[in-house]
Amino acid sequence: MIESNNNKTKEKLNINSLISKMTLEEKVSIIHASQKFESGGVERLGIDNLVVSDGPHGIRPELIPDIVAFVQAGRNDDFSVYLPTELALASTWNIDFAYEFGKTLGAEARHRNKEVLLGPGINIIRTPLNGRNFEYLSEDPYLTKTLAVKYIIGVQDQGVAACAKHLVANNQEWERFTISSEMDERTLQEIYLPAFKAAVLEGDVKSIMGAYNKFRGQYCCHNDYLLNQILKEKWGFEGLVMSDWNGTHDTIEAGNNGLDLEMGTEQEWDNYYMANPLIEAVKNNQVPMSKIDDKVKRVLKVMAFVRDFDASDLEPLDTDKHDRFALKVARESIVLLKNDNQLLPLNPFSLKKVLVVGANATRKHAIEGGSSQVKARYEVTPLEGIQNHFKNIDIIYCQGYSEEEDANADALREEAVNAAKSADAVIVVGGLNHTGHDREYIDRVDMNLPYGQDDLIEAIVDANPKTIVSLVAGTPNNMNRWIDKTPAVIQAWYNGMEGGNALAEVLIGKTNPSGKLTITFPKELTDSPAHTSPKSYPGVDGKVFYDEGIMVGYRHFDTHNIKPQFCFGHGLSYTSFKYSNLSVSNSKLTEDKETIQVTFNVENSGSLTGSEISQLYIAPKNSLVKKAAKELKGFSKVKLNPNENQNIALTLTKADFQHFDEDKNEWTIEPGSYDILIGSSSENIHLTTTIQVE
Repeated sequence: MIESNNNKTKEKLNINSLISKMTLEEKVSIIHASQKFESGGVERLGIDNLVVSDGPHGIRPELIPDIVAFVQAGRNDDFSVYLPTELALASTWNIDFAYEFGKTLGAEARHRNKEVLLGPGINIIRTPLNGRNFEYLSEDPYLTKTLAVKYIIGVQDQGVAACAKHLVANNQEWERFTISSEMDERTLQEIYLPAFKAAVLEGDVKSIMGAYNKFRGQYCCHNDYLLNQILKEKWGFEGLVMSDWNGTHDTIEAGNNGLDLEMGTEQEWDNYYMANPLIEAVKNNQVPMSKIDDKVKRVLKVMAFVRDFDASDLEPLDTDKHDRFALKVARESIVLLKNDNQLLPLNPFSLKKVLVVGANATRKHAIEGGSSQVKARYEVTPLEGIQNHFKNIDIIYCQGYSEEEDANADALREEAVNAAKSADAVIVVGGLNHTGHDREYIDRVDMNLPYGQDDLIEAIVDANPKTIVSLVAGTPNNMNRWIDKTPAVIQAWYNGMEGGNALAEVLIGKTNPSGKLTITFPKELTDSPAHTSPKSYPGVDGKVFYDEGIMVGYRHFDTHNIKPQFCFGHGLSYTSFKYSNLSVSNSKLTEDKETIQVTFNVENSGSLTGSEISQLYIAPKNSLVKKAAKELKGFSKVKLNPNENQNIALTLTKADFQHFDEDKNEWTIEPGSYDILIGSSSENIHLTTTIQVE
């Protein structure tokens, strides 16, 4: 049934009846764009255009709809909540936040009359150089799928269709329009597909976006294996598949290979691959009418989903609530990487003068970064946050470095170093930005901090040993030159409209940091599994080979005993936690006992209230199949007062022990012994027991 949620269309009609009344031309008008962010409708039958919008952490500002370039419309009614980016959200490891994150975006999208939200981004983070890492969740498929499902449900509970993207292996921006991702079937099934599979089977996601790249030589947006055989036939996906903007390249393939909605091709609407050329292909029997009807039905089903919602069933828009939620996520996303001699939290009553250094201390990031740009209602910078919370303290600011080619770089650094000598504490706010580094369309050329920041940090630490480095970035950075002598380091991500306040609260201990890394920080780029050869990244002769197979992220580091700078799951607190009493409900997984409940106790053994993220890994013993040393299969986040403890229960199923057998082309379980590991990170394992799998 279809009814517009903007009161243009009141009459409800049956989908099959609608399709039977359409001409071929009307059917085709529904399955390609009619404006930059709208598909076509059929006015004669009362079908309005389907309206979509970026982005994954805030609703994109309105653009001029009928020109190729992405030019803002200059309106004053398209402001949005600017939530921390997806990588920051994931760093909270907070499942409830993932749901509320989606719910918040869904409510704001609906308020702006958007019917499909182009998110979440659920590509696996494969290389530290990928320009869009900040838009994704993790290097781990289990963590990614767990958070993505909750995000999707939150969006769709507000009567807006989520669009999981980008299917599949869109793991780099370099040559993204032409590169072909080449990987074996096991790697595809175990690493790169699980989040999309869960989005369909657990999240009931209503739409999926194809990736720009090719997969095994065929473009993902009309890839028969991915879209027809896996997504629609094997998983039973009933929603619509849309192309990324300019992701469609062939009329016949698009018509036959599973693409339902072509968006953003840079030519006149009627000349889209799935417009007039598709009409001719149908007339020439190159694409059957049944394929067209199926595409139309899928688009109409999404329209029906979003237009059947009763507004009285949905929460009214509450921008104050959404802005407060942005602060909650920002607080829990911050990762305390290092804190020697308990330099943090700072005691504001013992400070007279604090120096803040760095261009990122005053920079705002919301409106940058490509398709995920947001016109934020406001954005608190780190310097503003520090000024808000460091009361009765002399706050001095020095730029320290220039993001432009500036002949005054030495002078800027010298000014900051001189100021550092007399400060009670120094806070360096550095990292990257969305113009030259973390952004769509480009990858980084290396992991180094730009703009001479290494020189700056080294010099400031030498001048003042009470130096804290806080990095704004959506990817790891090389810290080798200064990490050993810098006492405190914070990863603050792109942390949304309240990021500055959240950082200041952590610095003075008003918030006890609880975020943990969802990606491994390597010491050197060559330690990363995607960077063993040019074949693996950036690729050769139009192909990028995933030679590392399933050994992505921590799987690679742990299996090959490579010490990272900071490991997967790492994050410090101002309190301490003690683990004890690990037990399992049964010591064997058999046909009769298909689940095992794992229980253990976590106690806050320190003096401050804090939250701990406990992680459950499984580790095969004496496996005859190539497997990672350990794999994440569960986690829990609990908040505990001093001396408070809590029993935690996590459940393992047979699926958690499966691997994909390429010879049999099916999932299977290797019998044998498996260690159950409970830790505070992938490196710090506190409790271990062993079970048998039969």
